[in-house]
Amino acid sequence: MFDAIAPRYDFLNHLLSGGIDRHWRSRAIKSMDLTGRERVLDLCTGTADLAIAARQARPGAACVVGVDFAGAMLAIGAAKIRRAGLSREIALVRGDAMRIPVADASVDAVTIAFGIRNVEDPEVACRDIARVLKPGGRLTILEFAIPTTPLFRAAYLSYFRHILPRIGRAISGHDAAYGYLPASVGAFASPDAFMNLLRKHGFTDVSADSLTFGSVFLYKARRGS
Repeated sequence: MFDAIAPRYDFLNHLLSGGIDRHWRSRAIKSMDLTGRERVLDLCTGTADLAIAARQARPGAACVVGVDFAGAMLAIGAAKIRRAGLSREIALVRGDAMRIPVADASVDAVTIAFGIRNVEDPEVACRDIARVLKPGGRLTILEFAIPTTPLFRAAYLSYFRHILPRIGRAISGHDAAYGYLPASVGAFASPDAFMNLLRKHGFTDVSADSLTFGSVFLYKARRGS
């Protein structure tokens, strides 16, 4: 499915979010307080937008490794990285977020943008993220949520369940992908439940910041020592 929608993926992300997706990624990168020395792992990197943003920040990551299982997404991301002149600083690897192809305690920070809900077993992924992070290393995750404010929730659900899938289907040419999006968000853990999952696997300083009326959450945590 992700390979099939790759050619129109970036365009649809910007269109369907009204361009706010760029702001969400910017907030995530700023929250990391990068110093310019970090090795960052971007899981579920897709077309590498967050990986590129982490490197281009001022200061940005020293180097970034992006991991995703969708080869077509990675091919588009690699082309973007070449155009940006970042091929020496950003490497893309095809791999599984539940079996991360990175050594134990080898990265300073892990990022995920709108991908943790797509992992077959998020708990297994969180355990493996703790494995690859250095003690004290940072975890930053952006993920969709269902807003709780009644008025905004009603408008959001109407858009998310009816309008968004039709636009996505028409532009991507894929019947299932943009119906999968609202279904996967509805099935994902609540912010409180996801924070408890992180704590269960040894993360500390766990927090969740609500963005855009609760339609997105920015999760932050550190690996315990």
